[in-house]
Amino acid sequence: MRVLVTGGTGYLGQAVVRELLACGHVVYTLSRRRVAGPGVPRIGDLQDRTSLSWALQDVDTVVHLAALAKVRESFSDPLGYYRTNLVGTMNLLEAMAGSGLAKRLVFASTGSVYGTPDHQPITEQTPPAPTNPYAASKLAAEQAIGWQAACGSLGAVTLRLFNAAGAAHGVGDTDDTRVLSRVVAVAAGRVGHFDQFGDGSAVRDFVHVLDVARAFGLALSACQPGTHQVFNLGGTPASVADILDTTEQVTGRRVRVVVHPPNPGEVRELRASTELVQHVLEWKPEHSSLPELVRTQWEFERTRSR
Repeated sequence: MRVLVTGGTGYLGQAVVRELLACGHVVYTLSRRRVAGPGVPRIGDLQDRTSLSWALQDVDTVVHLAALAKVRESFSDPLGYYRTNLVGTMNLLEAMAGSGLAKRLVFASTGSVYGTPDHQPITEQTPPAPTNPYAASKLAAEQAIGWQAACGSLGAVTLRLFNAAGAAHGVGDTDDTRVLSRVVAVAAGRVGHFDQFGDGSAVRDFVHVLDVARAFGLALSACQPGTHQVFNLGGTPASVADILDTTEQVTGRRVRVVVHPPNPGEVRELRASTELVQHVLEWKPEHSSLPELVRTQWEFERTRSR
């Protein structure tokens, strides 16, 4: 396949591009400026339909990763999040339809679309109920993709990622607002402390970036015309206390923790059911044990601290 990866120069994007190249695909990356990385760069912007049309030349498949993805930031800029995550996706869908060639789309969404469900683990049948503009904009983009696929020619797959983590090929998570990367940064001494809200028992689901990348590769063949399939991607449920303990064991460093009262309304547990993706795509996590997630992020963090 000839694949265009939006957001292909980012943390997840570089892992996905390397996976697709290893599978024998021709891979182009879409970014607003030339950035070193795997794949053949094409300069373009999701808000610029002309550049999108050019970027889609000779492309039959799109992996759409580009997005704004910070929950707290989305509350202060909801329109910006809708503009990038929804309108940008709509522009891409229109450009794909106009190209006459790009018929397959794999979209990166988020487990945050489920909000605060009462039952665990979360399946794809759990009703979406987003509680922030980021998740709401992603769900709206999913819906646009679904309706476009229903027109008949587009085949689409949405992967709802829970918490991608870990590092691969020398590229790790640089977002210090995420729990695992921040805890590791504290262990390295680059960040002063970790803020823990509550007793550390809240559980989230983590999946290694390599496992996520492999799922995107497998999803390409599932893009059947006229269909839009949705799959959860999770790996290892772990509490904040688990992450702190594992980080100290892996790194041999103490992690300074400042404890605060629990955030009102914080969800105690979010775990993904991956039965559907395992059955349909024959995918299962291979690198998502908590020690491997921490170890690979730690190796990356040490290169940042030098």
